[in-house]
Amino acid sequence: MVKGERILMNEKIKKLEELRSIAKQGGGKEKIEEQHKKGKLTARERLEILLDDFDEIDMFITHQTYDFDMYKKKILTDGVITGFGTIDGRKVAVFSQDFTVFGGTVSKTNAQKIVKIMQTALRIGIPIIGLNDSGGARIQEGVSALGGYGDIFLHNVLASGVVPQISAILGPCAGGAVYSPALTDFIFMKRITSYMFITGPDVVKAVMHQDVSFEELGGADVHGEISGIAHFVYDSEEELLLSIRTLLSYLPSNNMENPPSYEITDDPYREIPELDDIIPDDPKEPYDVKDIIRKIVDEGSFFEIQENFAKNIVIGFARIGGKVVGIVANQPLHLSGALDIKASVKAARFVRFCDSFNIPIITFVDVPGFMPGIDQEHGGIIKEGAKLIFAYAEAVVPKITIILKKAYGGAYDVMGSKHLRADINLAWPSAEIAVMGPEGAVKILYKKEIEKLENLEEFIKIYKERFANPYYSANLGYIDDVIRPSQTRKIIYRYLTLLENKRQTLPYKKHSNEPL
Repeated sequence: MVKGERILMNEKIKKLEELRSIAKQGGGKEKIEEQHKKGKLTARERLEILLDDFDEIDMFITHQTYDFDMYKKKILTDGVITGFGTIDGRKVAVFSQDFTVFGGTVSKTNAQKIVKIMQTALRIGIPIIGLNDSGGARIQEGVSALGGYGDIFLHNVLASGVVPQISAILGPCAGGAVYSPALTDFIFMKRITSYMFITGPDVVKAVMHQDVSFEELGGADVHGEISGIAHFVYDSEEELLLSIRTLLSYLPSNNMENPPSYEITDDPYREIPELDDIIPDDPKEPYDVKDIIRKIVDEGSFFEIQENFAKNIVIGFARIGGKVVGIVANQPLHLSGALDIKASVKAARFVRFCDSFNIPIITFVDVPGFMPGIDQEHGGIIKEGAKLIFAYAEAVVPKITIILKKAYGGAYDVMGSKHLRADINLAWPSAEIAVMGPEGAVKILYKKEIEKLENLEEFIKIYKERFANPYYSANLGYIDDVIRPSQTRKIIYRYLTLLENKRQTLPYKKHSNEPL
């Protein structure tokens, strides 16, 4: 290269570096300071915490709008940073909305950037992570901005069940913007600075005459405890972003891969003597099923999902002998572990995710039945409960079910029973499998005798002797084995190994028509 050409190239490189520097400044120093004053990190600071490294694309894109003097206000990146990075050596596609640039609002070109990385993620089979912090659709662009949202929604649907999709809500997310996160697999929210709602407090007040704050209407705790929209809620952005990294450690990159396996650091054949005495003798005395889960899985590996929503059922990921599993368990500490509307939908959604991404499902059962009541019936418990039946019946991943104590009524069928194609059904000696509890059953079966002799307790004793154990079901082959609680971990591990090469298909169909 001659001297003149070298000088020219150096000038071009200098221009490139200047543009990169400008792009990395986002909306400028003042806007960044405003972001920090709100207790929020910038879009780029978030990526630095989330990712090990990052290759940005479309840094030089600007919007193409001329109305409302927008041609005078062009900023590189156009309010969203997109690209590809790695987390623990695994590739991911990421977009991070930049509130310092036009409030992170979605424009036509902004949406095109997001769609581009989604399309690439689908082609190569890597997870998609969206860090949301946006004022919504860019009003100056009108329907073009709305069209951009529609394009994103379409690709959320196309990616569903193909690659994991994770959304973090780190600021405002309102109106149509909420539907992209809602279409993804997991939603993370930060307290105080993030919120999600269709219509804001001002509209609610004007139309419904209800005074409500942003936090009360759609804050993180509202969605973590009441609506169930948020799967994880955290106090700091750093903790939230690191938790996304943890979640990904349990997930495969796409639906054609198995979840990652880890070195065995906890003896899979370890016996747990304390489990032999963990179920209380008094049927009315509750216990914490999480104590059982944590003792059975690899030490420290239980990662609970939706911890504060529908607490009568527990879901989460864990490892047993280094193998990733999905856990579903009734929780006797709340509503006696009964299935209600919220618990049914919570578990069904999780079961379907596990099945989509080749994660075996371990179910721990202690369920007295479906929750009775006018609110439940009018709220559609029939349809909502059917979602859980559908999820278990359709799932083709390895399914292992352990009945710990009660398995009454239709809830016995629903919770991963042999009748819904579970592979291995086990029971502890404390298991009780029947149409209903002893007292209710006896009052129906021996109504006339009880009225004459008033010996209710005698008939309850007879009923318990017959059904308050797992052997009647084992006689029929509905329970494959009755096991010592202390041996549960090693038995589950053996069956996980046995089922590693399980192959099961569904009848040909365009798609199922589940009870939505």
